Amino acid sequence: MNFKRRILVTGGAGFIGSHVVRRMVQRHPDFLIVNFDVLTYAGNLENLVDIEKEANYAFFRGDICEPSDIEKAFAEHQITDIIHLAAESHVDRSILDPLAFVRTNVMGTANLLHAARSNWKDDQEHRFYHVSTDEVYGSLGHEGFFTEETPYDPRSPYSASKASSDHLVRSFHHTFGLPVVISNCSNNYGPNQFPEKLIPLFISNIVESKPLPVYGKGENVRDWLYVEDHAEAIEVIFLNGTVGETYNIGGNNEWSNISLIQELCSQMDQRLSREAGESAKLISYVTDRAGHDFRYAIDCSKLERTLGWKPSMDFETGLASTIDWYLSNPTWIENVKSGSYQQYYSEQYGNR
Repeated sequence: MNFKRRILVTGGAGFIGSHVVRRMVQRHPDFLIVNFDVLTYAGNLENLVDIEKEANYAFFRGDICEPSDIEKAFAEHQITDIIHLAAESHVDRSILDPLAFVRTNVMGTANLLHAARSNWKDDQEHRFYHVSTDEVYGSLGHEGFFTEETPYDPRSPYSASKASSDHLVRSFHHTFGLPVVISNCSNNYGPNQFPEKLIPLFISNIVESKPLPVYGKGENVRDWLYVEDHAEAIEVIFLNGTVGETYNIGGNNEWSNISLIQELCSQMDQRLSREAGESAKLISYVTDRAGHDFRYAIDCSKLERTLGWKPSMDFETGLASTIDWYLSNPTWIENVKSGSYQQYYSEQYGNR
């Protein structure tokens, strides 16, 4: 079948990646969407069972840290574009094992850039879209917002590795003329997120009446972006963004950690028919994380001004939808926690 574009989506079985893959498959039948994922603990093909038989979808099990895997995917599917989401993304894990983040986020990105430069030598239109994080900008005080011009000041091994990959992408554009775009997003939440992150972890703990450990005093502030809003923004930037430009993607939803957790507890009490305040009794305060940035806040006005995108989901509604999804999908959660899905897909696609 002739496709207008053949897009390699790295990390397409992960949380954000699966929402991007689904959106692109469903909305662009003239595009082949190739889900390129090594299926680590956070990559799960159960996220995409609803579209796995679509004619414009393909899965390729591969590792961005292995150049030969990337070359095989390019050769097999004649890749014309890349949406690069594959990354190690958990700050706590980066503190425990910084080198794993350097390997995947820096060297993996370098491998993809090299493959794109080597293979895209025709006159066809190409695009290398690199998805990054607002954490590269460092930490804000009580006021102000990150803009696309904010100087980089990463504070954790995770954010430093993403900052490094951002710089590599820009260097391939300026040095070799590779057609790139970059976006930096705020904290994502929504269905299918691996339960090591705050919201799904605390939903699970509340259901099981386990402690809710809050770093420090819970005063750290984050901007929360609903994953479907993010997927839409990625689609808009991929299709219409200006080559060489960076776009910030935010949710306009700033919450301190403790306020978010209290809202979550309140909604969970209602869903579980508990007395008001019962879930909040599970909150405990623990030693703050090393190098814990105080506040992130995104100014995404450039994206709205130039491409017409803005977030549509308010946090209370998005949180309610997220809670409902997790409470309605206990099997998915159990499979993720047990790792049973990894064994199944390893048998299907081979161990790595």
